[in-house]
Amino acid sequence: MPGLFFAIMADMKQLLQSMKTGTSIVEEVPIPSVKPGCALVQTAASLVSAGTERMLVEFGQKNLLQKARSRPDLARQVVDKALREGVVTALEAAFSRLDQPMTMGYSSAGVILEVGTGLKGFKPGDRVACAGGGYAVHAEYAVVPANLLAHVPENVTLDEAAFTTLGAIAMHGFRLAQPQVGERVAIIGLGLLGLLACGIARAAGCEVAGIDVDAGRVKLAASLGYPSAVRADAEAFLSEHSGGMGWDIILICADTPSSDPVELAGKVARDRGRVIAIGAFGLNMPRKPYYDKELTFMVSRSYGPGRYDPQYEEQGQDYPAGYIRWTEGRNLQSVLDLQGKGLLDVKPLISHRFPINDALAAYDLITGKTGTPFLGVLLTYPEAAAEMTPSRTVPNPVGLTTSGLPGLGVIGAGMYANSTFLPAVHRVGGVSLVGVASGTGLNARYASRKYGFAYSTSDTGQILADPAVHMVAILTRHDQHSRQVIAALAAGKHVYCEKPLAIDTAGVEAVMQQLEKPTQPLLMVGFNRRFAPLAARLHEFIAGSSEPRMVHYTVNAGAIPLTHWTQDPEVGGGRIIGEGCHFIDLVTWLAGSLPVCVVAHALPDGKQYRQDNVSLTITYANGSVGVVDYLANGDKAHPKERCEVFCAGRVGILDDFRSLSLAFHGQKQTFRSPLRQDKGHRSAWRAFLSGIQTGVAPIPYAEIHAVSLTAIAAVASIQTGKPIHL
Repeated sequence: MPGLFFAIMADMKQLLQSMKTGTSIVEEVPIPSVKPGCALVQTAASLVSAGTERMLVEFGQKNLLQKARSRPDLARQVVDKALREGVVTALEAAFSRLDQPMTMGYSSAGVILEVGTGLKGFKPGDRVACAGGGYAVHAEYAVVPANLLAHVPENVTLDEAAFTTLGAIAMHGFRLAQPQVGERVAIIGLGLLGLLACGIARAAGCEVAGIDVDAGRVKLAASLGYPSAVRADAEAFLSEHSGGMGWDIILICADTPSSDPVELAGKVARDRGRVIAIGAFGLNMPRKPYYDKELTFMVSRSYGPGRYDPQYEEQGQDYPAGYIRWTEGRNLQSVLDLQGKGLLDVKPLISHRFPINDALAAYDLITGKTGTPFLGVLLTYPEAAAEMTPSRTVPNPVGLTTSGLPGLGVIGAGMYANSTFLPAVHRVGGVSLVGVASGTGLNARYASRKYGFAYSTSDTGQILADPAVHMVAILTRHDQHSRQVIAALAAGKHVYCEKPLAIDTAGVEAVMQQLEKPTQPLLMVGFNRRFAPLAARLHEFIAGSSEPRMVHYTVNAGAIPLTHWTQDPEVGGGRIIGEGCHFIDLVTWLAGSLPVCVVAHALPDGKQYRQDNVSLTITYANGSVGVVDYLANGDKAHPKERCEVFCAGRVGILDDFRSLSLAFHGQKQTFRSPLRQDKGHRSAWRAFLSGIQTGVAPIPYAEIHAVSLTAIAAVASIQTGKPIHL
């Protein structure tokens, strides 16, 4: 629903970080579109994280060798990918990921402008605190899900509310210790997190003391009423203040590679005390004090139950209070309630404020370039100008559009778009790059600048309505494909839809019905593997035979988290529908006929998989048989894809799109692509452009229809245990 009294500006400022160059920049990007279950928030203030953001900035400023040394796990992944897929492929993927701009910030506050469908408990005009990386970012506007929003009391300013997420981190760590009224709580590390923990512990009726290596912070803590001492005096000080008994709870909020904090905690804790790690520090834990006192040690995970659970954070599924009293959302609200009651005062913790235009000065401060002491660093944002024309589009002054060529509009600008599809389009050329849209706006802005589109937008409707757009590439999440394909075709645009066409039968049939209408534009689904050079050579090799073919395709797909969006049947359709259709299509093309029946069997999931260890057997009208073994339980050291074809005395083996072996009449030929894989992305795009010119679809609609239904039927066969006739 529209906002009650706010107008939306044409674009917004956002602070971004390049992991490739280490450069921080305040960029003009489109305002994001509100999503179901979310709110569009105009940010008033956001808190700079001296720990997390400093680490990211410093990592980005390292050269490639330093990056590899600091993250050997990632460097190893690049090497492994090079061994599997070729050096060029691996380097292109690595540089593409580094080149993606990183959003910064995870704690902010502002006013709701719009609410998405299904959002309950919030309305336009509400003042809210916002949490979460990727949501509560350093930007003038942000789209935030329900469980990462909390109402701000009337007597709490939005500057103060911007501390809520960090306060919830301290709150969750404190709750993990299961404190009792009157217990003694020692805080090691009196930075922003530690001082918030002090305030929360005092509000809960606990006796509080603090320790830090910085005398200035010790002095500040003492001025706020928390007895404190420098590290050199810590043991004697804490012993004296506990009457020699030791401290019931030790909250370690320090940020240091040293293990001294955990060693100190073991010394000053009482017998059977509790030590909670909230900060980031060395974990070389001495056994003797922890054994002798039988201490409990626990690492606190962010700001409470629900963190890292996409069903909670993204889909708004709350946990029942009777089972989980303090979720991350309820911790956020609890921190705000303490502020509203005057039990937690964060105003003395604010040391600096910077307007968003001066955000780079804030980074100079937290990375130590200025040498100035700091504590709570806020970025502030201007109020929206009244009566602006609503728009979510940003023109690109360096757009490279070319008149006289067909215009391309892109919907969806995620990782696949920026690392695979758009590079292929850029290399092929022959189109006018008009506009690119993404829900967040940020990805669209990045793609617009990198590839030279005329504009970026968060309004997908603008792409469809733009008369300069003659063709649309749909690269969004799978559940949106069929709806967006139909809308684009109805708008008179040729459509290139990344697989799958749809995640259910109704979606597939709706697209097919649209194509039956008169004068429909051309549709192509991104089944790029059939356009790969080595696959085309294999197809040509067997084309002379009229005998049925046996095609066996083994896919070492590897495991992905069950929480990944592609695993969600309602969003990604699951891996067989979402990705398996690629392999069904190649098998169908090589079989030279349409499928008539599919039967599929899956290994037991065992809480590790989700019907992604599957063997599909497809029979075809010409008598051919295709087998697709899609496996998540393999190892990445083995190549991902291997396709074997047997027919009429011929054998062809396509190995991971890097080599092709052909055997016939006792002779064998081998073709190799040593430096890179070529899975046909550029050739598929060329075929689409050619199809627009000739009016002939590169992939016959009957095959798109049949392949799409076969993938869906395979899942039904797994569930029913029966063959599905098509």
